[in-house]
Amino acid sequence: MPRSFMAQAQKIDAATPASRNREVDFLRAAAITVVVLGHWTIIAVSSTGGIEPHGLLDEARWTHPLTWVFQVMPIFFLVGGYSNALSWRSARRNNTGYAEWLRARLRRLGLPLIPLLLVWLVTCIIALSAGAEPAAVQLASQMALVPTWFLAAYLLVAIVAPPCLMLWEKWGWWSIILGIAATGIIDLISITTGSILAGYPNYLLVWASFHQFGYAWLDGRLSSLKRCLLLFAIGAIGLGLLVGFGPYPVSMITAGTDAISNSAPTRVTMAFLGMAQAGIVLMLQRPLAALLRSPGLWMLTVLVNQRIMTWFLWHLTALTALAQVLLALDAEALLPTPLTGVWWLTRPLWCLGLLAITGLLVVIFGRFETPQPDDRPAPKIWMPILAAASICAGLAIMADVGMVDANGVTWIWPLLPLAGMLVFGVVKLPRTFSRRG
Repeated sequence: MPRSFMAQAQKIDAATPASRNREVDFLRAAAITVVVLGHWTIIAVSSTGGIEPHGLLDEARWTHPLTWVFQVMPIFFLVGGYSNALSWRSARRNNTGYAEWLRARLRRLGLPLIPLLLVWLVTCIIALSAGAEPAAVQLASQMALVPTWFLAAYLLVAIVAPPCLMLWEKWGWWSIILGIAATGIIDLISITTGSILAGYPNYLLVWASFHQFGYAWLDGRLSSLKRCLLLFAIGAIGLGLLVGFGPYPVSMITAGTDAISNSAPTRVTMAFLGMAQAGIVLMLQRPLAALLRSPGLWMLTVLVNQRIMTWFLWHLTALTALAQVLLALDAEALLPTPLTGVWWLTRPLWCLGLLAITGLLVVIFGRFETPQPDDRPAPKIWMPILAAASICAGLAIMADVGMVDANGVTWIWPLLPLAGMLVFGVVKLPRTFSRRG
């Protein structure tokens, strides 16, 4: 390993406060890596079938049980709960109000969206003007914007994180138990009536309930091996019963062959999957903490976290762009038939190519993750709430249908998050412009 790398790693290691929980940062970075590699593998691209969003899951049902390991969105909400509770308690100590706190969270999560939405809006306009089929452009934009459904759900949870923390501090485990019970009732109504829309409240309720396990982790309520084992057992047994005897499919990632999806809308199964996963990772917390005392591993963790939103938001744009180029060139040799021996052997090269493209996008757009310090006075409480609502509404629609329909670009959905961030103060305008306004 080069001396310069080790010297920089040791410098970062020495500058890290002893009080920082390195495991939280590592789990966040590891989870994003699993999600990215999973998407690059699951989405099949071939010269005959084009881009198949659920290709691997649709064509190989033996992969469905593997999603219990590779569907790691619950880990994001676990570490998010830890981080949000830590952040909100710090804000309370410093007399920082809810509105100012939420605006800061929106800046951290929302500003990296701006270049992604603008790039895809321009791309869709140019593609349609050049004569591309609206259906093809719609699929491309939908595929690229799939990561935004998670961001929409996470923003919803961030809005309610402070009141949920109050419930946790007052009621403890009951705040989680009652929340998960409510998600089961919503699932029952949604599934028995056949209404997907009736299940939409669980995008918030499932994750807001599970998010509180991060509070429990921060408060030391999951520090013993016995409690972690119990959490794992409840999650694994509950998930097994729901899948084995209930209406839920095995795959924790949406598959085109399943009548019901566990993730769209989010089902109670995701909470039990999260409990099983949280039990495992928290049991490994001590050995993981020992590993993260290695300066090299800690530096990699820090580097990924510095640009984690950009990696996540742009990784499917890289795949979509590469796939479209190869399909346009009719490069059959570079697009082997999915699930063949050649296809599996070339997956490492495929991922390395996508890693290089995504890395370039991170270099270009990563600066949006480090905005200028915000010294503005606290906003009115309704402003960041409406900003978050605007972002979530636009992202939720685009993650489902993209930016294009049969009539062309659906302007409202990409512009709604951008307008929400601009009008409601997430974007910090230049002082001269603000004074004129």
